[in-house]
Amino acid sequence: MGWATPDAPTRSELAACIQCGLCLPNCPTFRLTGMETASPRGRLMVMSAVAAGRSEVNDVFDDLMGFCLQCRACEVVCPSLVPFGRAMEGARIEVAAQLGSPLRRIRRLITGRLIGSVPIMRFVSRILRFLQRTVPSNWLPPQVRTTIRGLRPLPKKPATTIGTSYAPSGSSGAGVAAVLAGCVMDPWFEDVHTATVEVLRRAGFRVVVPEGQTCCGALAAHDGDAAGTRRLARRNVKAFVSADLIVTDAAGCGAHLKEYGHWAGDAGEILASKVKDVTEVVAAALDEGRLPVLDVPRGTVAMQDPCHLRHAQRIVAEPRRIVSAAGYEPIEIDDVGMCCGAAGIYSVLQPAASAELGQQKADQVRASGSTVVASANPGCEIQLRGHLGGAYRVAHPVELYWEALQEGGSDAVGWSLVEEGNR
Repeated sequence: MGWATPDAPTRSELAACIQCGLCLPNCPTFRLTGMETASPRGRLMVMSAVAAGRSEVNDVFDDLMGFCLQCRACEVVCPSLVPFGRAMEGARIEVAAQLGSPLRRIRRLITGRLIGSVPIMRFVSRILRFLQRTVPSNWLPPQVRTTIRGLRPLPKKPATTIGTSYAPSGSSGAGVAAVLAGCVMDPWFEDVHTATVEVLRRAGFRVVVPEGQTCCGALAAHDGDAAGTRRLARRNVKAFVSADLIVTDAAGCGAHLKEYGHWAGDAGEILASKVKDVTEVVAAALDEGRLPVLDVPRGTVAMQDPCHLRHAQRIVAEPRRIVSAAGYEPIEIDDVGMCCGAAGIYSVLQPAASAELGQQKADQVRASGSTVVASANPGCEIQLRGHLGGAYRVAHPVELYWEALQEGGSDAVGWSLVEEGNR
């Protein structure tokens, strides 16, 4: 039958693979199983067979594509620059189009519509808070138990930052930074948003969180909901149309926004060109002297690289620069940045593989000797905390830096006075 949608993997994307196999050792699912069909090369071969009409989109194809984490570690080592993430999204769009089911329609409703609703996410947050505070963990299924344990303590009344704005608190003149609120960052990671806003203000930015924005659409794209992804992208393009700089503090959101050209055409390309992860912005401000480097030693931090920061956006040095500036010593736990197994809703759809990868990542943290972990993505943070337990702290690099600034004493005050004197 072949492909049925214009979003399917293209001939050029599939033909780019030279089947060299360099991707195999970097693929988490291949390392888990040792199976060729669980590798990027194997998946591309299966896609090619469907494109050529030698195979079809069926339940087996769905299983092979659904087992992929979409971590994109393969792209970093690929000598042919195969756009594997794009091809995988296209393959999942085909699965959704050709193998419709009630469960898939429910997932499409959640990731393409409900998750972008502030009132609905507030309601979900209240349910999760009830589970956190009331339900014994041994009453919950293992993966749900890990997720609930991995969440930060949720507020009684989740707020939203959408529609707020903040004046610079340091030397002004850096311009305006428009922040993506995000679907889960707003209700579940208030402290990360606070740190993001305050550090940007300290760096001289006026910070705005535009009205009209919604979920970035990454979860919908990864689950094959092309229509939902485009609807969310169009809404964000409209909300951020006047922004010169768009800042995200969730790695998965930033990676998706930087590829909006595929989902929203020329307007999406324009938006994508303005997007920066907050670690990029803060590291640049440190290098330019608009933020202080604190010299009070605060111990070690185990560095966990979210896949969509390290592999998709190729941002590696910046989080380390930030935690170093906060007075911490970065400790490397994984030279290749293997996926932690969170991967959006992967932990729900593939709980066994997700749990195994999460435990492997937790073991790497334990072996580092550090009880503080830096991670710049909400799903990774939840996964890490869920597998590490309460003896470990997992925080965003910018969150650690903001706390250090507040505790910086003479270092931070002295910097502020110098800046005031230069005005």
